[in-house]
Amino acid sequence: MKEYTFLALFSVLIVFALEAWLKTGLLKKKLYWFFLFLVFLFKLLVNGYLTGKSIVIYNPEFFLGFRLGSIPLEDFFFGFSMVTMTIIFWESLLKEAN
Repeated sequence: MKEYTFLALFSVLIVFALEAWLKTGLLKKKLYWFFLFLVFLFKLLVNGYLTGKSIVIYNPEFFLGFRLGSIPLEDFFFGFSMVTMTIIFWESLLKEAN
C-alpha cells in the first residue's frame, strides 16, 4: 500500500473539513494563496536540495513515484496541509479571542 500517498491525501481532506467546520475563510483569501506560493518556492529549493542530493530518500513502496524535480508529489500535499492547518487554527483562535 502507498501509505505516504494515503496519509498526504487524507491530510488534505482533514484541512478542507476543518475549514468547513471552523469557517475562517482562509481558502478564499488571495494573501493566503500568495503566501502558499512562497512556501512552495522555498520547498522547491530546500526539499529539492535534500532529495536531489539523496540526503532524504523515499522508499518507492510508500508513494506513487510522481516527482516534481526530485520531490515526491505527496510532499506538496503534506506541506499544504501542515501550513494551512496551522493558519486555520491560528485564525480560529484569533476569532475566539476577539
